[in-house]
Amino acid sequence: MKKLISALLIMTVAVLSFIPSALAGDIGKGGKVFSANCASCHVGGKNVVNAQKTLKKSDLEKYGMYSLEAIKAQVTNGKGAMPAFKGRLNPEQIDDVATYVLSQADQGWPK
Repeated sequence: MKKLISALLIMTVAVLSFIPSALAGDIGKGGKVFSANCASCHVGGKNVVNAQKTLKKSDLEKYGMYSLEAIKAQVTNGKGAMPAFKGRLNPEQIDDVATYVLSQADQGWPK
C-alpha cells in the first residue's frame, strides 16, 4: 500500500509540474506600469516600431513570446529596438507588467 501511495504521489507531482503556473503578478499594478513605460510603443497591444510583432496573442505565439517567462525576459533584457528595463523596473514591476500583457493578449487587447 505504501508503494502505491508513493507512486501516486510521484505521478501527481510529475503531472502538476507540466501545468502552466498561474499568473504571477498583479494585473492592476501591471496596467499602471504598462501605461507609464510601454504604451508609447505598444498602445492597445500594437507595436509602432515593428507592426509585425504586436502584443496580440497570435503574434506572441508566433514569435515564442506567449509565456510569463518570455515576456519577463524581453522586458528585463530588451531586444532589437526594445530597450532593457532592468534597473528602471524592479522584479515585482516586471512580473506585474508581464502578467498584464499576457492577460490583455488573452482578452484580445480590449479597449
